[in-house]
Amino acid sequence: MSESQGSKMEIDGPDRELQDGAIDESLYSRQLYVLGHDAMRRMKASNVLIAGLKGLGVEIAKDIALAGVKSLALFDPTPTAISDLSSQFFLQPEDVGKARAEVTAPRVGELNAYTPVSVHDAPDLTSDLNRLRDFQVVVLTATPLKDQIAIADYCHENGIFVVVADVFGLFGAVFTDFGKGFTVLDSTGEDPVGGIVAGIDPDGMVTALDETRHGLEDGDYVTFSELEGMEDLNGSEPRKVTVKGPCFFSIGDVSGLGTYKRGGLFTQVKMAQKIDFESFSDQLRKPEFLISDFAKFDRPQQLHVGFQALHAFVGEHGRLPHPHADDDAAAVLEYARAVADRQEDKIELDNKLIRELSYQARGDLSPMAAVIGGLAAQEVLKAISAKFNPIKQWFYFDSLESLPQSVVRTQETCQPLNSRYDGQIAVFGREFQDKIINVRQFLVGAGAIGCEMLKNWAMVGLGTGPRGHVTVTDMDAIEKSNLNRQFLFRPGDVGKLKSECAAATVQRMNPDLRGRITTLRDEVGEETEHVFNETFWEALDGVTNALDNVKARTYVDRRCVFFNKPLLESGTLGTKGNTQVVLPRLTESYSSSQDPPEKSFPACTLRNFPNRIEHTIAWSRDLFEQYFTQQPEAANLYLDQPNYVEHTLKQSGNEKATLESIRDLLVNDRPLGFDDCITWARHQFESHYNNKIQQLLYNFPKDSTTSTGTLFWSGPKRAPDPLRFDHGNPSHFDFVKAAANLRAFNYNVGGTEIGDDEFRRVLDSMAVPEFSPNPSVKIQADESEPDPNAKPAGSGFDDGAELEKIVSSLPAPQSLSGFRLRPVEFEKDDDSNHHIDFITAASNLRAENYGIPLADKHRTKFIAGKIIPAIATTTALVTGLVVLELYKIIDGKTDIEQYKNGFVNIALPFFGFSEPIASPKGKYLSKNGEVSIDKLWDRFELEDIPLRDFLKEFEEKGLTINMISSGVSLLYASFYPRSKLKDRLPQKMSELVATISRKPIPDHQKNVIFEVTAEDQTEEDVEIPYVMVKLKR
Repeated sequence: MSESQGSKMEIDGPDRELQDGAIDESLYSRQLYVLGHDAMRRMKASNVLIAGLKGLGVEIAKDIALAGVKSLALFDPTPTAISDLSSQFFLQPEDVGKARAEVTAPRVGELNAYTPVSVHDAPDLTSDLNRLRDFQVVVLTATPLKDQIAIADYCHENGIFVVVADVFGLFGAVFTDFGKGFTVLDSTGEDPVGGIVAGIDPDGMVTALDETRHGLEDGDYVTFSELEGMEDLNGSEPRKVTVKGPCFFSIGDVSGLGTYKRGGLFTQVKMAQKIDFESFSDQLRKPEFLISDFAKFDRPQQLHVGFQALHAFVGEHGRLPHPHADDDAAAVLEYARAVADRQEDKIELDNKLIRELSYQARGDLSPMAAVIGGLAAQEVLKAISAKFNPIKQWFYFDSLESLPQSVVRTQETCQPLNSRYDGQIAVFGREFQDKIINVRQFLVGAGAIGCEMLKNWAMVGLGTGPRGHVTVTDMDAIEKSNLNRQFLFRPGDVGKLKSECAAATVQRMNPDLRGRITTLRDEVGEETEHVFNETFWEALDGVTNALDNVKARTYVDRRCVFFNKPLLESGTLGTKGNTQVVLPRLTESYSSSQDPPEKSFPACTLRNFPNRIEHTIAWSRDLFEQYFTQQPEAANLYLDQPNYVEHTLKQSGNEKATLESIRDLLVNDRPLGFDDCITWARHQFESHYNNKIQQLLYNFPKDSTTSTGTLFWSGPKRAPDPLRFDHGNPSHFDFVKAAANLRAFNYNVGGTEIGDDEFRRVLDSMAVPEFSPNPSVKIQADESEPDPNAKPAGSGFDDGAELEKIVSSLPAPQSLSGFRLRPVEFEKDDDSNHHIDFITAASNLRAENYGIPLADKHRTKFIAGKIIPAIATTTALVTGLVVLELYKIIDGKTDIEQYKNGFVNIALPFFGFSEPIASPKGKYLSKNGEVSIDKLWDRFELEDIPLRDFLKEFEEKGLTINMISSGVSLLYASFYPRSKLKDRLPQKMSELVATISRKPIPDHQKNVIFEVTAEDQTEEDVEIPYVMVKLKR
C-alpha cells in the first residue's frame, strides 16, 4: 500500500521470519483447512479497500482482517453518530463526532498483526478514480448509487474486483463484479474424491471396486494411475466424466488404449472455470439473481427495484425515509414505479413490500450486518483467492418474519431517542426494544460462534434492562489458533478463560451490559447439575448453544426440553453452516434427529492392508495412544491400585498383552537415560516397518492367490515392501527423534535438548538383530474371515501358567515407591511437543511401505486431530441468522411457519431455509374421550405422593400402569407379587427411588423423573409422556 493511501496504524508486528510470504499455521490453522495454502498466498498479495464503516462495513473489515490480506484500507470520513452504535461494534459513545474511519482503523488493526490497516486519505472516492488502481478489490457500503455506478464501472474497465453491499433494516443485498474471464480454480473446496478401479470396458465404462460409490458428478474430471493393460491412461490428461450410476461412470472413447487387465486408481481433478461478469450499470438494468430463499422466489426483483428507489429518494431529499413515515413511503413507491419502468424485465410491484422497505430504511441491525457482511467478506476472499464459486451477480435477502407481532409499530414509536439502539428502534419500535433488553438468556460456549453471538447481543442490548441478564459458560482457555476467528480475543489473552475475556470485551463494546452478565467456567452436563440446577434453568427465558460437540449439544437440548425453554442451535464446518430453532410444544428438538455415525475403518485394513493415507494416519494415531498414553496408564495402575493383577486377571480380554507391556515398561525396556530412548525408538522402527512387513509377505507372498484363483494382492490390498533404516532419510530420522522424545517424556528422562548429531551417534553405535519370519504366526486375511489369533468363544483367560510367569517377573509396586510414568495427553496444536511429528512420521513410513502417496504435517494434523475447519465469514453469517430467529422468540411467535431452520454453503454459494419440523403428536383414549399429547414436550406433573396414590392418579385418567421405572431402577410392575408390593405401595415416590436404587436423591434436585408404560381404555399399550414428581425442598 502506498503512503498516499493513508497512514499505517501502529500495531504489534508479526514474527519477522513469517513476513516474506510464509503463513503462520499456528494462527491460521483452522482457516487453512478451508482455503488451503495456495489460496491464502494469493490473499496475502492483495490490497483491499472498504468504503463505509457503519455496522455492515466494519463487519466486512473485521472478517477480511482476520482472514489475512496484504493490506486493508478503510474509507469513511463521516462523523460518528450515536445511532451508529446500533451495529458498529468498534465505536464508543466518546467517538461521536469523530470520523468513522479514523477511530475504527486502529481497532480493526488489532485483529491481525499480519494485516496492516490504514485510513484511505481522500475527501471522496470519485474525484480521482485512478487511485483505486492501488487495490485488487474495492468494497462499497453506505455509498450513494451514483457513486456506486461511477466506481464500479471504472473498476470493471480496469480489472479491479468490486463488491457492493447494502443493509436497510431487515433487508440486505450483495453485488459482485469480478470482470471478464474471472478464473475459479476450485468451485467447491471439497477434497477430490478417488477410488479403486474394478474394471474399464471397451466403451470407456469404469466400475468402482466392490460397487463402492465413486462420489463423482457429471462434468467432473478424473485421472488414472496404476492401471494394468491400459497403461497409456496412467498420468494422461484428465478425462471428463459422465455418471452412469453410483458405482459406474463413463470416460468416453478409450479405443487404442489397450485392454484393461487389473488394478488402478482414479482421482478427481479440480479444473479451472472461467466466468464472465457484467458491469454494475448493465446489471442494474438486467440483473442476474442468486436466490436466497426459494419460498420468496419473486422477492429479489422487487428488492432490486426497491433499493434503487431508496437511493433515488436519498438523492432527492438528502436523507433516508423517516421510520414508518407514510409520506416518505409513498414517495419511495413513486420512485420504485419509475425504476420498474426502466427494467428490461417488467414486474408488478408489491406495494406493501416497498412501503415496508421505506419504513425500515433507517434501520441498522447487527444480525443483518453479520449476515450480509459475512457473505460480502467471503466474496472478497473469493475474488483474491480464486477459491469457491462467486455470487453471480445480485443477492437479496430479507427476514421480514422477524418483525414483531406483539407490539404495534407507528411513526411515533419508531422515532429515534438519541440512543445507541436507535437503529433497532427504527425497525421494531420502543416497546419491542424494552422486551429485548429484559431477556434472560444463557449462552453455552464462548468460542467462535459464542464470540459472534455475544457481539450481536451487545449491539442489540440483549439482557441490559432491569430484568434482563446474560449468562455465559465455557471451560476452555484461549489458544493462539482461536485468534483467527474468535475476534473478541487478543494475543495477550492466550491462556485466559474464554468466557471471562469474551464478557469483558463485550462490556466494553456496550457498557449497558456491565453488571448484567455472569461468566462461568463449568461444562454443562450431569456432573454440574448442582451448578445448573432447577432454579437456574427456571429463571431463563431461553438458551443459545455455541458448542462444537454432539454430546454437549444433546445434553443442553434435553435440559431445554425438560424445562420447556426455547433453544437456538447452530454450527459451522468450513464454508457450511446450519441453524435450528427448538420451540417448546411446537418443534422437534436437536436430539430428534441424528447425524450419521463417524466414519471408521475395519481393524484388519488398518493392521495389515491400508490403501489410503487416512488408513495409515488412523493406524499411527492408535500407535501413539498405545505407546505413550494407554500403556503408561496401565503401568501406573499396577503401581497404584492394590491387587491390580488379580483385578486384571478377572477381566476377560487382553490380559497377556497388558501384563507384557507393564513388564516391558517397568523392567525390560525401562530407560536409564535418553540414549536408551533413542535405542527403543530405533527398535520400534525395525519392528513396524521391516519385521512385520517381512512377516506379512512371508504369510502372503506377492504372487500368492486366493481360493478363487485371483491375486491375493489386488483390489484394495496393496503389496507392501519392507523399509531399511537410513538415518539420512528425513522421515526415518523424524520417527526416531519424535518417538525418543515422547518416550523420554513418559519417563521424565532428561536430554531432550540434544542435537541431531547425538542421535546419529547413538544410532550408528547400536546393533539391530536380523529378522527371520516365524512360520507359526497367523494373520487375518480379510475382515469377513475369523481372526485366527482370537480365542475361541468360552475359552476364558489366557494360559494361566504363562500369565503367572509374566506376573512373577514384575517388580513389586512397593519397590518402585515414588516412581510413576507420565502418560502423554494428545495435543494437536503444540508444535513443540512431538505429538503430530510422531504421527506424521509413523504414518508416512507406513504409507511408504505400501506405496501410498504421503501427507505433510499439516494434512496429518487435520486428520489425526479431527480438526473442524473454520473461517470467520461463515461464523458471522450463521450467528446473524440465529439472532434473527431470536427476535421471533422474544416476540413470542407461535406460528411455526414464521420460523426458519437454515443451511448455507457460502462456497457454492447455496442458501436453504425451511420451517422447523413439528414435534411428534400422539393420543390416548381416556374415560372422557380422546386426549392429544405432544410426545416430546408433554409430561405429567405430580406431587411426591405414595405409589398407591400414583397408580390411582392414572386410573382416574383412564390409564392402567403396567410398569414404572426411574433411571435403571424398576420400581413397579403389574406382575409383581403382592408380597413384593406390600412395602412399596405406601412409600412416597422419592422414598421408593432412594430405597430401590440405594442412592439418596441429591439435595439440589427438586424433582424426579419416572418412565411409565400403560394401557388406555382400549386395553392396548399406548405411548404416553414421562412423569415428573416435584419434591418439596
